[in-house]
Amino acid sequence: MTFFHTVCSRVHSKSVLKALILDVTALAVVFFIPVIATLFQLPFYMIEPMRMMVVISIAHSSRINSYLLAFTLSLFSWAVSGHPEFNKLLVMTAELVINVYLFYFLLKRLDNAFLSMIIAIIISKIICYSLYLVFFSMMFLQEETEPSFMIAQAITTLLFSIYISVLLKKDHNNFCGFVL
Repeated sequence: MTFFHTVCSRVHSKSVLKALILDVTALAVVFFIPVIATLFQLPFYMIEPMRMMVVISIAHSSRINSYLLAFTLSLFSWAVSGHPEFNKLLVMTAELVINVYLFYFLLKRLDNAFLSMIIAIIISKIICYSLYLVFFSMMFLQEETEPSFMIAQAITTLLFSIYISVLLKKDHNNFCGFVL
């Protein structure tokens, strides 16, 4: 085996292990957040734990793994807890998948991680709320857009965008390898 093959297999193994650890952590977060929220009576859903795990995946894993998490986190939550209800699961999954797609699409065109992430989150949220209106009702949409929840979403959107921006500036060369 040549030196190149040895290095590639180690990089590949390291990437797979990293993705596996991230995925298990994401599933654990989704599994335990409702219990922790009930125990401490804190509305952890406001920090969007599923989106947070997808953003962390974008920053520290591959594009494929980010899509995998976007497709499976809501489904996993539904399978283990019955929440969200099935229609909401479809909307949440679409929102996360659109978020991942738009981020990579915009990053390629804008070459600005902060703008790419903030625009991707905002557009995916607009689509999500539009789908809520289609699948549910105006009453449901009003509950989802309470001022405290909207403020929390604005803050988390800003923090997620800053996080991605800082990490991509710090480690741009490694990240570009994951984008391909």
